[in-house]
Amino acid sequence: MKVDIWSDVRCPFCYIGKRKFEAALQQFEHKDQVEIEWHSFELDPNAETIVGANAVDYLANRYGRSREWAEEMHQNVTQTAAEVGLDFHLDISVVVNSFDAHRLIQLAKTEGLGDQIEECLFDAYFTKGKDISNHTTLIEIGTSIGMDQLTIETMLKSADFTDEVRYDEQTAQNIGVRGVPFFVFDQKVAVSGAQPPETFLGAMKQAWEIKK
Repeated sequence: MKVDIWSDVRCPFCYIGKRKFEAALQQFEHKDQVEIEWHSFELDPNAETIVGANAVDYLANRYGRSREWAEEMHQNVTQTAAEVGLDFHLDISVVVNSFDAHRLIQLAKTEGLGDQIEECLFDAYFTKGKDISNHTTLIEIGTSIGMDQLTIETMLKSADFTDEVRYDEQTAQNIGVRGVPFFVFDQKVAVSGAQPPETFLGAMKQAWEIKK
């Protein structure tokens, strides 16, 4: 079974959804026959990296809401993350553009490391407060999972994998994806959002039955 997942590494619910999907996958009797492919989706393609910007203020300003509202949103998301074993530190998160991170993901996919790079980028951004638009940081993350440093450096200095990122985003638009995470099981069953594990498990079972 092929599972296609559209995600942005700046999206907290994408990381939460990853954990919930993984919990469901462990319960799926055909888990050893599941292939996962991550696809690029930018929540804000026009976002600028603002090192030192306060994430709470940024959230409040972006949605035209109060600082108190933004703080409450962060608290709620942090609590939801904790429920699936994730340790979010949104208070130190950096406002970034995720495009180069997506290019790194596309490069990692060619080496069979798509899931590993997603996990490391999520952890770097939401737990460690890293600037995932910074090329040095991206190189460190990539090499930590066994990718070649020179290959990453060369890619980041070029426009390589831009087309792959844009193709994923255009495909998402074509199939009606309006938000992430978005999961498609064998091109037959779709699940939108960080749903409970039982929802993902049900979708996998449904897609498997259709496959038969």
